[in-house]
Amino acid sequence: MKLDILKIDGSKASKKAELKDDIYGIDPNEHAVYLDVKQYLANQRQGTSKSKERAEITGSTRKIKKQKGTGTARAGSIKSPLFKGGGRVFGPRPRTYDMKLNKKVKALARRSALTTKAQAKEIMVLEDFNLKAPKTADLVKIVNDLKLTGKKALLVLPELNKNVYLSSRNLQGFNCVTTSDLSTYAILNAGNLILSEGALGKIESQLS
Repeated sequence: MKLDILKIDGSKASKKAELKDDIYGIDPNEHAVYLDVKQYLANQRQGTSKSKERAEITGSTRKIKKQKGTGTARAGSIKSPLFKGGGRVFGPRPRTYDMKLNKKVKALARRSALTTKAQAKEIMVLEDFNLKAPKTADLVKIVNDLKLTGKKALLVLPELNKNVYLSSRNLQGFNCVTTSDLSTYAILNAGNLILSEGALGKIESQLS
């Protein structure tokens, strides 16, 4: 598959980019995508939720009423989960939600996500560029020239570009990542995928 390489002003460059079929033209594996996205979202969870059980509640342990003759259920402590202010039954405890996934499954999921974007014609290749200073207005102009105003977009760079990254932080719906941080979730969550020329080669070396 060949795509026109665009300049930052939205015009076409004199060269084309070739997207390899073994990365952008495979039969998407939906289950691998599901597992990779599930792992990504699970690993974002902090797992710090905690509630107090009856053994951790501050309060008296005296028997609050006699065992028999009250006409109601027996009760031994005010810290019982049955009473207001008592401990919680089977409440959340700190835990880890981390999942492990084989590298080959993750690579297959990423290729599947890229193929899905390619089939939907939601991938564009952009000439490598740099900004003289971190300025959101300059990046907004590029986004407007690429006709992506109001759309979710993900710019993929071969390596960290501080000026571009800082310029994108305040731009709603626009994210900037390097190829090493590119995830299946980020690919699918973006409406349009903008790959810089330099990022193409790195993605191919990582996923081939």
